[in-house]
Amino acid sequence: MTLVALRSLAADDSDRLFDWRNRDDVRAYMYSDGLIGRDTHDRWFSGALVAADRRYWIIEWDGLPVGLANLADISAIHEKAAWAYYLADPATRGKGIGACIEYLMIEKVFGEFALEKLWCEVLVSNEAVWKLHESFGFVREALFRRHVVKSDGPHDVYGLGLLKSDWQDRRDAARDRLAIRGFQL
Repeated sequence: MTLVALRSLAADDSDRLFDWRNRDDVRAYMYSDGLIGRDTHDRWFSGALVAADRRYWIIEWDGLPVGLANLADISAIHEKAAWAYYLADPATRGKGIGACIEYLMIEKVFGEFALEKLWCEVLVSNEAVWKLHESFGFVREALFRRHVVKSDGPHDVYGLGLLKSDWQDRRDAARDRLAIRGFQL
């Protein structure tokens, strides 16, 4: 069995995140693809530890830190949150770990946070991720044209959303797919 887990961000994760976020293969899928300076990172990290409308978790694969997941714009009033994640360790890609994170974060949002909607934005060019979201029931709700300008020019972005009621219809099948692949949830 493979164990994928989320643990809360801790003060000693700062250097790890600084290195991860500046990796070429991570920056390629971010809205800002330039290198991040140490001062900028330190300001972001200090805020990340205390932000009321954001939460961050280190993704662990069999006990090893391999990526970051987060919720942003958490709103109890509007009963929704945005989310994103990245896997920094190239050895983790294509192994189903992203699918496990998807499941764990959806469960967290609709269970622990008791929200009604989870949404995200994904570069149209990041087909593997938006297809993964759709396989868990996310629906493309928007196409934001020329929404992000990166070093290679403007990029289109999909806005995707998942409602708690839609998740209830897909939850068991999603869990079963992961169990068949050998993941312990």
